[in-house]
Amino acid sequence: MREGSQENPFEKAQERLQALLKEVKRVIVGQDLLLERMLVALLARGHLLVEGVPGLAKTLAVKTLGEALGGSFRRVQFTPDLVPADLLGTRVYNPKEGEFRTELGPIFAHLLLADEINRAPAKVQSALLEAMQERQVTLGRETYPLPQPFLVLATQNPIESEGTYPLPEAQLDRFLLKVVVDYPAFHEELEIVRRMTTGEEIRAESVLSLEDLLALSRLADRVYVHPKVAEYAVALVRATRRPEGRLKELRGLLLFGGSPRASLALVQGAKALALLRGRGYALPEDVRDLFKDALRHRLVLSYQALAEGVGPEALLDRILEAFPPPFVPLRDPYGDARGPAAEA
Repeated sequence: MREGSQENPFEKAQERLQALLKEVKRVIVGQDLLLERMLVALLARGHLLVEGVPGLAKTLAVKTLGEALGGSFRRVQFTPDLVPADLLGTRVYNPKEGEFRTELGPIFAHLLLADEINRAPAKVQSALLEAMQERQVTLGRETYPLPQPFLVLATQNPIESEGTYPLPEAQLDRFLLKVVVDYPAFHEELEIVRRMTTGEEIRAESVLSLEDLLALSRLADRVYVHPKVAEYAVALVRATRRPEGRLKELRGLLLFGGSPRASLALVQGAKALALLRGRGYALPEDVRDLFKDALRHRLVLSYQALAEGVGPEALLDRILEAFPPPFVPLRDPYGDARGPAAEA
């Protein structure tokens, strides 16, 4: 940093966010990618779709993050008999007072875990996704704003299909990112077994207030995106719609690709990831790191792809191979040179 210049706010933000992650990781063993993407979604004011088999500490991860932020946490187990009022709340008549009163539902929390969202019927899914988009709930004639920050982490169980209602593509598009959670490594699973069998209980302490998180989210809005970085993000998304040139072999495999909402999610996520990495500017590597998370749930594959066993991961990997990250001559607009040398 230049002599006499003030402290870089983005480096300070990284310190605070890393302290938050460190506190959560005292409780959660492994799941580094999920925890990082949860923070990206919070900073970018988006929501997260998580796919993974049961027992991978998804609930504990969201609950622990809420404790470290001092925010409220609610978990809703979605079932086929759930109705929108069970999630949003309802108006209840009080015969003693002779009037209706409003009972707010579990959606009024800073962190909401929508467990097995694909088990809920279409009305409940639509009610949740509308609240996610509008960040408010209307009950009767009254509109109630949802608390800020507000993060929905919805889970899907990939090993069961009976009694499920898959989310339509238009509703999947509402999620900023989709993260696929895998089994823990050997040493991580060993540590999980040790903790659970010895009765060791660790709880997260509040290390960052909700007001601080909102301020960091506003700081993420200030992260600079070079035109070449934005062009790279848009080019990657457009390649999922109209594969051409080196990608012409994908034409028969993709029916629909990412919409402009995918490009927005990619750039917004890259800005949040850059802040998490202590930079006031986004790099092509940030876009590249989030590309599969931002696009895997936005692709509609053809019957040919399904018949050949080609999944979205393989298609997205092929697109990344065809589009190497561009060189971005950049100086940190908020401080000293932190990236490649600036153009002369």
